[in-house]
Amino acid sequence: MVGLLPARIDTDRVRELDALSGDGDAARAANESRIPLGRYGTPEEFAKAAAFLLSPAASYLTGIMLPVDGGARRGF
Repeated sequence: MVGLLPARIDTDRVRELDALSGDGDAARAANESRIPLGRYGTPEEFAKAAAFLLSPAASYLTGIMLPVDGGARRGF
């Protein structure tokens, strides 16, 4: 089994969630400040990670959960 562990990916849904705070721009800035790369990921970056895990290049990987999070998960 393999899987992806996304953090904040810049999608309509994530922008909607940020807006629920009352100040979407401030919420986004606060969230980005906690991501070591300093920004949300793009859908394209997430898709490239997924494409890799689904490709023959990853055929010998098992039991991996791949963080796609700009370094947000510090427990690894």
